[in-house]
Amino acid sequence: MSSRVGCVLAILPMRGGSERVPRKNLVDLAGRPLYAWILDTVLSLDGVIPVVDTDADEIEEAVSASHPDVRVVRRPHHLGVGTTPMNDVLANTLAREPDGETILQVHATNPFVSADSLSHAIRSVELEVNTDSSFSVTRLQARLWTENLEPVNHDPSILLRTQDLEPLLIENSSFYVFDRGTCLKSGTRIGNEPAAIEISPVESIDIDNEGDLRFARVVAEGLTARSAS
Repeated sequence: MSSRVGCVLAILPMRGGSERVPRKNLVDLAGRPLYAWILDTVLSLDGVIPVVDTDADEIEEAVSASHPDVRVVRRPHHLGVGTTPMNDVLANTLAREPDGETILQVHATNPFVSADSLSHAIRSVELEVNTDSSFSVTRLQARLWTENLEPVNHDPSILLRTQDLEPLLIENSSFYVFDRGTCLKSGTRIGNEPAAIEISPVESIDIDNEGDLRFARVVAEGLTARSAS
């Protein structure tokens, strides 16, 4: 394994409990456990060292078996409930892992994020002078309304084409890159001068329920078949 000195520390949090998809992080996705998709992508990046954070014996055992060189950090039980803020989880992991000033956070439930997108996000923070963090977004150009049927981003009396509307950016939570010190001081992953990294619709697929999982399996089978051809 590469030296941890001067590395980018990648944190992959995986909670054992999952209400809508039982054992979600461990389910099979085209012949691999779900977590292995993003973990293998992170491992393909130069100078990036992944750490899995979990509260579950089953997850620790699975990661240790499939990726024996990847360190697993156990979080306290009180940080393993579904309502725990992610910032609290990150603070615990960072206290346990002192190396790496630049932090990348990813999720097992976003299996199709590309290495190129992660590299772009890291470079934007490490190389651009006026950028202190970055996060993934999805571009949205559509006519939006509130529940009270008030237009959000358009004038109904002026029927602009959707491609002419001012685009909105959805924070899709696929990944975040930030500075360790800033995160610990402010308690947030997004700093005062962030960069938004736009990713493709496939990369932004998030597995939250059984329907998402069925869709992801179709995508994964297609990607696997294409890479094998």
